Amino acid sequence: MGIDPGTNISGYGIIGITKNSIELISMGIFDLRKEANHAMKLQSIFSQCSKLMETYMPDEFAIEAPFYGKNPQSMLKLGRAQGVSMAAALNRNIPVFEYAPKRIKQSVTGSGNASKEQVAGMVKTLLKLEKNHSKLDATDAVAIALCHHFMYKPGMETSNNSNYGSWKSFVAQNPSKVK
Repeated sequence: MGIDPGTNISGYGIIGITKNSIELISMGIFDLRKEANHAMKLQSIFSQCSKLMETYMPDEFAIEAPFYGKNPQSMLKLGRAQGVSMAAALNRNIPVFEYAPKRIKQSVTGSGNASKEQVAGMVKTLLKLEKNHSKLDATDAVAIALCHHFMYKPGMETSNNSNYGSWKSFVAQNPSKVK
């Protein structure tokens, strides 16, 4: 299960893996714009994530990691949305994995700077969907689930996908941190 958390719209995507076959099970959005305040939005995210988990019983939960934005208030609200999404999974003992936005885009499109439309196009191609989904937050969430499928290796620590086997591996995965 992948979640693209947001304070106005959160996307979700659930994929199934059978041997080397990837199947889209469900995707959509939680439209939170009608909620009265931020606390009610958070309650709705938790509740809707919990319902999805109860319905589909995912084995793992992947989410976009926090990223630095220009507006600290927006970043704080987004962090809360991420937190309640993760809490819904942890409440059901579902392992949580976080992926950086650039890593998600790169794993699905080959470019860490891909647009939402390019991500949606690759989701359509990878899952052999007949048409584009109209909600880019939903296709982003599916991309998060796909990224987890492509990137996850057994033995990774929960909530930490920075599993470096060597300095060479670290450098390869973090070129901007090495000068």
